[in-house]
Amino acid sequence: MRPADTRTDRTDHTGTTDRTSKIVGAVWGLLVLNTLGSAGARTIVPLPRSLIQMVTMGALVAAFALALLVNPRVRIRASAYVFLLTLLLVPSLIASVNQGAGFGALFRCARLALFVGTLWLLSRWWDGGPTFVRHHIRMYFAVLGTVAAGLVVSPGAALPDLYGGRLVGALWPLTPPQIGQYAAVITGLTALLLLGRRTDRTSAALIIVPSLALLALTHTRTATLGLIVALVLAIASLVLTSAAARRLFSWAVLCAAVAAVGFSSALQAWFLRGQSQQNFASLTGRAKVWHALLAAPRTATEHVFGTGLGDKSFGGLPIDNSWLAVYNEQGVTGIVLVATIIVVLGGVALLRPPSLSRACAIFLISYCAIASYTEAGLGDASPYLLHLALAASLLAAPAEPAPPSRPDVSRPEDSPPEDSRPEDSRPGVPRRPVPRWARTSEVT
Repeated sequence: MRPADTRTDRTDHTGTTDRTSKIVGAVWGLLVLNTLGSAGARTIVPLPRSLIQMVTMGALVAAFALALLVNPRVRIRASAYVFLLTLLLVPSLIASVNQGAGFGALFRCARLALFVGTLWLLSRWWDGGPTFVRHHIRMYFAVLGTVAAGLVVSPGAALPDLYGGRLVGALWPLTPPQIGQYAAVITGLTALLLLGRRTDRTSAALIIVPSLALLALTHTRTATLGLIVALVLAIASLVLTSAAARRLFSWAVLCAAVAAVGFSSALQAWFLRGQSQQNFASLTGRAKVWHALLAAPRTATEHVFGTGLGDKSFGGLPIDNSWLAVYNEQGVTGIVLVATIIVVLGGVALLRPPSLSRACAIFLISYCAIASYTEAGLGDASPYLLHLALAASLLAAPAEPAPPSRPDVSRPEDSPPEDSRPEDSRPGVPRRPVPRWARTSEVT
């Protein structure tokens, strides 16, 4: 007789775990692809919008199918964030059906439902670790790679006069605000991973340096301001427990003071982007659209539930404000639910003890809250909801391991009486030594 070899079982288990991790990462990448959108700049090779929509919507369907494949028993974790997103479907459906918004609104409701359903299936692996942060950074860095490739292949198409010479996606239709958002988010997350010693300096530099360069070429004020403020808040959350965070925070404050004094004129010119003070004060014409939206007459149903999911525009012009876009499409009910999402995530982050996961969550929540003033997306499947989903995964408590099973010390009814047991098994009698070859309980 010989002991059973359990190495094969361990190998199979490890292989299954690695395969599951890869599938989960692929699902997250497909969600990122779905939220890239179908409208943007002109590309080098013209891509029909129908083809782009087919790719993005197909990515969402594939993400849901893969998530269901890897989680066939639909095991989920309780998540206030995904629950509130599920509730957000209610005003979306009510408005889309009652207001007769058409097939487009119902299609967007189905897309949001698939998006939320995929997040429910992925919630099983939300444990507060940085796994999904790495998925997030890798996928968006790949997207920025296509932007950089388009800049190299055709600088004229990547920096068109139509956008004032700002960087756009020349291979995949991406607008300057989109590129700026992706660059700012992965820059902040990578900097926090470096601060928490979860990555080395070389790897961090390979992501941060080109991302900052692309961010500068987009001239996106919202992304730049959001990156600075959100990163300061995230680092400040680590000041009490991390000496590296304290040093970085001190240097950041010093550099900001020097830049504000020595480069004020250059910074002002960069932020103005050649616009007049009046145009800058009206947020590049956004304020006019906002005033018109708020002044438009509405029925009681439209006020409460909105007009149904649309393309985030009013009168043919983009709304470019998450709160007003939600009010227009999902009414006051949607405003309350979105505000609750931000408040709940922010409150949970503040109640968590200082940690790298908490700092990353604070960065994401702060960035989305800042960007919501000039960007739409908090009420529909978008990169902003995916950023907040990542924050929710970072704030999830680690799953508690199952308690070890205790052996039954009670004597079964059919066991022999104590006196009839072998001598070496009676209490108080020293046991005889057992040969080494006979100490295993598994034989083949």
